[in-house]
Amino acid sequence: MAGKKPNPVDTHVGSRVRLRRMLLGMSQERLGESMGLTFQQVQKYEKGVNRVGASRLFQISKILDVPVQFFFEDAPHVDGAGQPAGSSEPDSETFILEFLNSREGLELNRAFVKISDAKVRKSVVDLVRALGSGGSAS
Repeated sequence: MAGKKPNPVDTHVGSRVRLRRMLLGMSQERLGESMGLTFQQVQKYEKGVNRVGASRLFQISKILDVPVQFFFEDAPHVDGAGQPAGSSEPDSETFILEFLNSREGLELNRAFVKISDAKVRKSVVDLVRALGSGGSAS
């Protein structure tokens, strides 16, 4: 059906597939090959456009080496029509997941956790905060 929005749970599961795949440094093509699919099909799963069936999700969990429940952690609660039920997922959690699902967010996170000096980490946070607020550090 044209114009139909994906179910929020399907979108969440797809974003978790993408997050885990990116954390492993695995391409969509490689995941697709492991599953006997094209990378375009993997893209559709990750965007929530196509729903991931139970057996396929089980297969993905084995390939990505996580339990199936990983894909449902912090999933939004939905009503019977697939609509969000209340405000089950705070905006800050959504923002964090979207950030970590971006290539820049993932790269920044990987680099940041490698900094062992707490003072340097604080300086990096202060720098990013200053850049984000147009130069006025707090």
